[in-house]
Amino acid sequence: MLDADFNPALDVANELAQSWLAGTGDRPVTAPADAASVLASLPADLPVVGLDPGEVLRELAACAEPGLAGTGSGRYLALVTGGVLPSALGADWLVSAWDQNASFGELYPAAVAIEHAAGRWVLQLLDLPAESAVGFTTGAQGANTATLLAARNAVLTAHGHDVEARGLQGAPRVNVVVGDEQHSTVFRSLRFAGLGADNAIRIPTDERGRMVPSALAAALEAIDGATIVYAQAGNVNGGGFDPISEIADIIDAHRARRDRDDTWFHIDGAFGLWVRAGHRHSGLAAGSERADSWTCDAHKWLNVPYDCGISIVRSPEVLARAIGLQAAYLPPPGGIPNPVDLVPEASRRARGVPIWAAIRALGRDGVADMIDRTCDRAAELAGRLRHSNDVMVRAAEINQVIIGCNATAARSADERTKEVFAAVVAEGVCHPSSTVWKGEFGIRLSVSNWRTDTDDVEAIVGSIERAVAASA
Repeated sequence: MLDADFNPALDVANELAQSWLAGTGDRPVTAPADAASVLASLPADLPVVGLDPGEVLRELAACAEPGLAGTGSGRYLALVTGGVLPSALGADWLVSAWDQNASFGELYPAAVAIEHAAGRWVLQLLDLPAESAVGFTTGAQGANTATLLAARNAVLTAHGHDVEARGLQGAPRVNVVVGDEQHSTVFRSLRFAGLGADNAIRIPTDERGRMVPSALAAALEAIDGATIVYAQAGNVNGGGFDPISEIADIIDAHRARRDRDDTWFHIDGAFGLWVRAGHRHSGLAAGSERADSWTCDAHKWLNVPYDCGISIVRSPEVLARAIGLQAAYLPPPGGIPNPVDLVPEASRRARGVPIWAAIRALGRDGVADMIDRTCDRAAELAGRLRHSNDVMVRAAEINQVIIGCNATAARSADERTKEVFAAVVAEGVCHPSSTVWKGEFGIRLSVSNWRTDTDDVEAIVGSIERAVAASA
């Protein structure tokens, strides 16, 4: 075997990483350069002669850093982006060094065992059925797709159609029922699964983006056949939770009227499902344990590095039939299921290891405190901004806040809000998202980073107030 000295490269990587992390509080949260500028700074032609590994890393960092967003900052509020806990970051480095394919327990026992242990802890934190299968995907998109495939096959099996063998050729229709504020990744998963995004039956939502139970009940009474119902634990814009217990009751009544169990209940809880691990807001997701499958993200509110989604299915057998992989050259499951039967990928890194490390470092109480603390910071933001001149807080629940600006004589509210958003992003003190909420442009603030404190709240409010004042 050839000799390998990894120390020089790892020393440089550690130096560059430490420098980046140490500057989190000082540099702009918004990336100074755009993607085209970063691409232009990278060598265009394929090198003929290589470089020393340490020099490669220095060149890479020099080109990349102008285009790096400050996602580790307590003032990064775009999308729903957690920071990185020290324990999770350290574990992620080990995952790369170990270089294990977390798919087959016989070949990679440690990676598979740790992921199994992490999944067991996730179920305990979220108070979900202990028998459920837990898979670690790239994100909620992958998790929604995996759970949808299990749901699709299960409801069609109830009608005597074997999707695993026959695909969708000649299959009965599958009704997919979603709230009108359902997250976009669900519709993308419907495309992947061959069910069609435009075929979804949309249920009206209220002023907080929550599914209206009476409308769901009416819709289920009007349809027949295989059915998948989606509920949402945490609206991606305003944070509102569908009334999950009421929805579960409606689904139970629908099942009781039928001669076969062909209805599947899924909860899309990419970030909101984590309130079940908190102390003060868990009631918002009450009844979630009654579903057949669930989706959430660890790189959101659990604050582990990208990429790490979580798919959970009550019946491991149903999931394995839908997405499992078998071949003569592949090892069979050992004492615990092979993760290759839990997620769509065959080859993958051990994403569950940073989850195990994060939960081990925080404990149940630490996770609960992190969830509650970020909700407190979001409430502080909303409270402060309600008293700011010309700022409207249009939605505020758990860790999500949406604001807009009052119109002026010369500009509509939408035009002014867009101007303020652009000014805040350009200043770089904080980085929110833009969105459209109830037909109007809004600025969306998602407080998901474990490091966000009251000083960050002060800085965020100051940046928004300066931009609003300049737009008067």
